[in-house]
Amino acid sequence: MSVIQQVTVLGATGSIGLSTLDVIARHPQRYQVFALTGFSRLTELATLCIRHEPRYAVVPDAAAARELLRQLAGADLSTQVLVGEAGLCAVAADPEVDTVMAAIVGAAGLKPTLAAVEAGKKVLLANKEALVMSGALFMQAVRKSNAVLLPIDSEHNAIFQCLPVDYARGLAHGGVRRILLTASGGPFRQTPLAALADVSPEQACAHPNWSMGRKISVDSASMMNKGLELIEACWLFDARPAQIEIVIHPQSVIHSLVDYVDGSVLAQLGNPDMRTPISHALAWPERIDSGVAPLDLFAIGRLDFSPPDEERFPCLRLARQAAEAGGTRPSMLNAANEVAVAAFLERRIRFTEIASIIDDVLSLEAPGQASDLDVVLAADQDARISAGLWLERRGR
Repeated sequence: MSVIQQVTVLGATGSIGLSTLDVIARHPQRYQVFALTGFSRLTELATLCIRHEPRYAVVPDAAAARELLRQLAGADLSTQVLVGEAGLCAVAADPEVDTVMAAIVGAAGLKPTLAAVEAGKKVLLANKEALVMSGALFMQAVRKSNAVLLPIDSEHNAIFQCLPVDYARGLAHGGVRRILLTASGGPFRQTPLAALADVSPEQACAHPNWSMGRKISVDSASMMNKGLELIEACWLFDARPAQIEIVIHPQSVIHSLVDYVDGSVLAQLGNPDMRTPISHALAWPERIDSGVAPLDLFAIGRLDFSPPDEERFPCLRLARQAAEAGGTRPSMLNAANEVAVAAFLERRIRFTEIASIIDDVLSLEAPGQASDLDVVLAADQDARISAGLWLERRGR
């Protein structure tokens, strides 16, 4: 590769962003950091700016910009600091950018990720909420702009690797029967059901296999993360919810599988390290060193599989129902979940009440048609308001 690729990392201070920068640093002849964005971890963002010397850094507001500039004073950098959603969209769509890592957690990542798509970038999608909220609109934008969309979630990246090259033609054309989406089961896979109401945020964030942020760790513990991934997989791979089966696989070695009509089942295996899917997507269709240790099957010894228990993981049932309902229902599901998880992390509700809030919010009204982005965002806001009222009614 003779031309160095310019990369914007949206959500640079999170676990995905840091892993992306680790891979980039291993290949300076291939990649250069164009822009880094962060939200609240300004000291970490300043350190990354000094290390990677991006042309731009983006923070949420003017106060954060002043603080970042203060921390960068004396570092002899030419980094310009931008603010807000407009800044995020600008560094995602800049004409000089080749690749955008979309790793902002939650609904906040939707508009900048969509800006990258509309600008025809190579988009590495770690922000599953963008597809959960606006799947049809998002994929329509991908097709219109000829953007290259590559999944970063380890499961979706595994599926991508196991599908026919032209997976976008649809499952029926590739002889695919099922997608088997694996899940570790999180920290509460074997916790007695009666004890789930009393688990703490610290316990929920103690994932047995992966190092992740607090919000996604709670989603993994409730298996809402797997529900959101189911919805995302439907859009990425032109699949129906009924074609996607969730499989509990506690070792997190097989990241997902594809079952073909001839009886073949293809799987992608690897150590649980996000640098593998990140390096795969960065270099696609080539492959580069990720820094991940080779898989030692002898050390693993065994691989286990079981179906998920929806009594233990009611969020999985709610997500599948939202996928089947379509329209604005997935956006409402995601919004209610974000409010509920934040309340749990603040110790305002019990772990088991996360699903209760989501269920109550979704029961309030029928889903509308996700006809444009304004409708999707309005459904998101309505669900957040309803979830907030749920908390108020119960004095939380």
